Amino acid sequence: MQKAKLKIKPISDFDLAGKTVIFRPDLNSPIDPQTKKIVNTNRLEKTVPTLKALLDGGAKVAIIAHQGDTLDYQNLIPLEEHAAILSRLSGKKVAYIDDVCGPAAVAAVKALKTGEAIILGNLRYLTEEVSSFEKEVKLTPQEMTKTWLVRTLAPLADLYVNDAFAAAHRNAPSMVAFQEVLPTAAGFQLMDEYSALKQVMDNPKRPCVYVLGGAKISDAFDMMRKVLTDGSADKILTAGVTGLVMHIARGIDLGAAVDKFLKDRALDVFIPEAKSLLEEFGDKYVLPVDLAYEVVGPDGQKVRAEADIDHLPKDVLFPDVGHKTIEEFRKVIAGAGSVFVNGPAGVYETPMWADGTREIWNAIADSPAYTVIGGGDTISAAARFTDMSKYGYVCTGGGAMVRFLAGKRLPLIEAMEKAGARDAKA
Repeated sequence: MQKAKLKIKPISDFDLAGKTVIFRPDLNSPIDPQTKKIVNTNRLEKTVPTLKALLDGGAKVAIIAHQGDTLDYQNLIPLEEHAAILSRLSGKKVAYIDDVCGPAAVAAVKALKTGEAIILGNLRYLTEEVSSFEKEVKLTPQEMTKTWLVRTLAPLADLYVNDAFAAAHRNAPSMVAFQEVLPTAAGFQLMDEYSALKQVMDNPKRPCVYVLGGAKISDAFDMMRKVLTDGSADKILTAGVTGLVMHIARGIDLGAAVDKFLKDRALDVFIPEAKSLLEEFGDKYVLPVDLAYEVVGPDGQKVRAEADIDHLPKDVLFPDVGHKTIEEFRKVIAGAGSVFVNGPAGVYETPMWADGTREIWNAIADSPAYTVIGGGDTISAAARFTDMSKYGYVCTGGGAMVRFLAGKRLPLIEAMEKAGARDAKA
């Protein structure tokens, strides 16, 4: 595969020996609500290659990263466990200090020796770094150079390295402002993520099949018109709530229970767009032909039942696709040259409703096509049911990935390429 390249220098272009590096990966990980411990280390694992390259090159590495936010306060915890996991995964000692950019953090960065790394405190401890600040204050990258984080840490560093594609949609100081004042490089993860998605969007091996499901259907609707209009997608297989909305848009009555489910979550607003998409690109869609639902068996136990789309009961929810749909999807996937996946086929966490996601994900994993999967639930389902090494690329990004494929502006990419153009002239 020909890799698309960011117009930004890689770390290999820099002499790292003795240099102090501000390293900004995305370490934001799923947290167990009870124990407050990390339950999936995917993003930490993806950070290791760049971290090791920096340390092996003789850099002094100050890591800045976030965990949680005002929108998911329950996940706003210190980064001490992250440091311990990175130490184990990399075989390099990664220290931790529970201070973001105060005097203790500054002293710790100044005390770093060649080949040493430290994680500073959770960036989301700073008002400047929370999502509500970004939405309300709306600073430019140049204005962000005056924030406490940047004006305190930037003078300590010789180089800024970003490896956080998963947060590329965030217009925050740690993501877009250091590039204004420091030589800048992209880490391996950022380069790989960008290249994989750019390949799917601009030059996919044909036919290119998108598999879109899940309950967060705004992601699917953000992407669909763009990839169909541009011709990136040859077929779109819809499952999960996306599939239900597409059927309602074509006039299928799925019953009062489904209507209430969608209305309660304000998901019915997508029905007019679904209707428009089907009118314009109907031949590109493969919709579920049957759905699964719950019935009470002869022994009083709740069991799975399935029915064709035209013969569904009208008073139940449909937490999974049926096996006829699984087979239809299998056929399309088997003939694909590229497959992009975002969102599970059903409520896969419950065994009764796992069939669709498990079987479709295995078809994707076993496909000879170039496969790209992304999004939190998508990756969690893949890890549960398949061998992760079978996928062409596993994208750490959720929101950033969706916005990228929808052709929307990503602040990080703009900031990195602006810095790249400047550094190329230096």
